[in-house]
Amino acid sequence: MIYARIAGTGSYLPEQVLTNAEIAQRLDTSDEWIVSRTGIRARHIAAPEQKTSDLALIASQRALEAAGVQAADIDLIVVATSTPDMIFPSTACILQAKLGAHGCPAFDVQAVCAGFIYALATANAYIRSGMARTALVVGAEIFSRILDWNDRTTCVLFGDGAGAAVLTASEEPGILGVELNADGRHQPMLNVPAQVANGEIVGTPYLHMDGGAVFKFAVKTLSDCASKALAAQNMSHEQLDWLVPHQANVRIIESTAKHLHLPMDKVVLTLPEQGNTSAASIPLALDVAVRDGRIQPGHTVMLEGIGGGFAWGAALVKM
Repeated sequence: MIYARIAGTGSYLPEQVLTNAEIAQRLDTSDEWIVSRTGIRARHIAAPEQKTSDLALIASQRALEAAGVQAADIDLIVVATSTPDMIFPSTACILQAKLGAHGCPAFDVQAVCAGFIYALATANAYIRSGMARTALVVGAEIFSRILDWNDRTTCVLFGDGAGAAVLTASEEPGILGVELNADGRHQPMLNVPAQVANGEIVGTPYLHMDGGAVFKFAVKTLSDCASKALAAQNMSHEQLDWLVPHQANVRIIESTAKHLHLPMDKVVLTLPEQGNTSAASIPLALDVAVRDGRIQPGHTVMLEGIGGGFAWGAALVKM
């Protein structure tokens, strides 16, 4: 039987760091207010000349190097993003050109903060079916460009970055199982309701979020999703070594960890320094923990995330 395994990870954060104190200089807020409600202290902001594919490129190159894989070996590229370089072509195709990995299928998936789980599930299915043997899965975002920087309830939450993973075909289990869900009835809670029509932006191009409603929905949904992912593999929480959650809000993360009976020292937390990087947050956190030695080969890891749509998912991974 063919399985998909994560052979290497990589990530990239833009050089500019924007702290809570800097935001407080121009908005009615404070470091204490932001940290107490979100757990976030700083976030990275892309330079004006940087595009999402530029962030994705560096993360991808680092993942390929870690996996010992050449760009020419890639036979599938899936990029999760809500902030593409342009309407079309896909950011995946632009990334493919920059990597020099010509000819293989390349496409984007759009599930906002759950995007990396959706992309990982897609690549896993390609490899399990024999349609691909080496897949590059990327989450990359420049959310700073869809934020109203006068709205303190949303602009303090998000940052920019990219994370990537190289999946390769293996006889040893890697991606053990994936649980995916969506419910479009809840889209008014979290969206960017703009569209381009006749050369103009119709509707607001800024992120809208009902924070309280999102919090309540996310806590219950993520807990249920993680439990289903474990149950589908006949596994219990005791068999988990690490939880790598979407980095949205520290209270959501703590609630999910409590539901899984995991202490916070078994949870990878990058939120304080990075903020919410949407589809990039899970692979960013995964790469940090792999590179600092916390996540070791053989560890069982739960990846999970929820984003606008609502779309949500969890993946059980044997490293």
